[in-house]
Amino acid sequence: MSSEAERRDGWRDLLREGRFARFALLCLGVWLNAADALMTATIMPSVARDIGGYAYFGWAIAGYLLGSIVAGASAGQFSMRFGVRRALAMAAMVYAAGCVVSAIAPEIASFLVGRLLQGVGAGWVVGLCYVAIGTMFPEHLWARVLASISGVWGVATLLSPLIGGIFAEAGIWRWSFWLFAAQGAGFAAAALALLGEGHPQRGDHKLPIRQLAILTAGILAIAAAGLLPDAARALALGAAGLALLLWFVRFDARSRAPLLPRQTGNPATAAGAGYAMIFLLAAGTISFSVYGSAIMQALYGSSPLAAGYIIGAEAMAWTLAALTVSSLPDRWHGFFIRLGASCIVAGVAGLAIAMPQGPVAAIVASAIIMGCGFGLAWAFMARRILSSVDGEERAVASSAVPTMQLVGGAAGSAGAGAIANLLGFVHGIDAATAAAGSFWLFAAFVPVVGLGWLAAWRLAGLERG
Repeated sequence: MSSEAERRDGWRDLLREGRFARFALLCLGVWLNAADALMTATIMPSVARDIGGYAYFGWAIAGYLLGSIVAGASAGQFSMRFGVRRALAMAAMVYAAGCVVSAIAPEIASFLVGRLLQGVGAGWVVGLCYVAIGTMFPEHLWARVLASISGVWGVATLLSPLIGGIFAEAGIWRWSFWLFAAQGAGFAAAALALLGEGHPQRGDHKLPIRQLAILTAGILAIAAAGLLPDAARALALGAAGLALLLWFVRFDARSRAPLLPRQTGNPATAAGAGYAMIFLLAAGTISFSVYGSAIMQALYGSSPLAAGYIIGAEAMAWTLAALTVSSLPDRWHGFFIRLGASCIVAGVAGLAIAMPQGPVAAIVASAIIMGCGFGLAWAFMARRILSSVDGEERAVASSAVPTMQLVGGAAGSAGAGAIANLLGFVHGIDAATAAAGSFWLFAAFVPVVGLGWLAAWRLAGLERG
């Protein structure tokens, strides 16, 4: 079949030669990661009431993201050593094992271990799914497969709060993890049954252990700051964590196998401005995912299900806004990068005002504005970064976009945990503590997203590559 005929045949080609089964399998793999975050945000208040751990809200997200970062950085090497088929099966079983640990956890420490394992497994699964797209589908189908997988995130936005809310309201939050453990095990079995054997390779590619160690230490230092009762020591440890993150960027730029493009540390370049934008905006908005559900349940009497869908409004707005502007010509890209960053700043500021005072409609509106901001800017920001780097760094630059988002989210969730615990959330989140602390929990991140806005303004003003 000619390439022109293949393009005309379009979506029907996914049904041929066993491709649809593999396509559905990859969608399930992305679903495991996409649904986890909103489901966990919905049930975390129930988890804390049952096994304790109000002081560790941020750690539940930061640990998952840390696992995903490390796993995502090693997914390529993992596939080369074991082949995509066996690597996907092993990754899914690691994820399922993490779900089991979280499901049976008698206290918060073992629950966090389970979250870390879930992050590692999910990070591998998603990374390997993207490897599988390039190796198991013809090139003319890549765009359609990638577009469909992006739609999985929208489906997860609708369904995962429902799943978490049903189990939380029934008082059986542990069963949500059993459900995802079963999906992980089913995914592993399906991968072994549906995918080809593949061809493992024994290359010289090594996992950048030192960079990942510095990165992990920085995020853990910020997270640990939230456990210190003394504000001065907590501030010092948090500052040390930020210093380690800056060292990671500088050290990575000099390494033989960098995780980021070498221009990342230079804000005068598109890569430097773009990755700064990603990190700062991800870090400055993650507190809504971590604490939004708990605050709304405590302060406004929202059910876990309703609170989960309010959190999900941000992700749904992101998806719809991205689809709306995706086909705009190049001349509009800089404008929407700046407009998107402006919406994100407005959304975080709106949450700082609306969270302690209400009404709930204002909280929803702020979440939608924030999500629209990401949707308006994200694709154009990524494209401008990729067009600015040399072809040799294009693969690294591509993988660094989600990596930097994860790093920002992990650092932000750890920082949010530190701030929340200093505000008294460590003793529990009731109406009084939620009313007293929710303003500062979001207002403290307005300067962070403000710096992200400056980076976005800089990126939009640079020449296109």
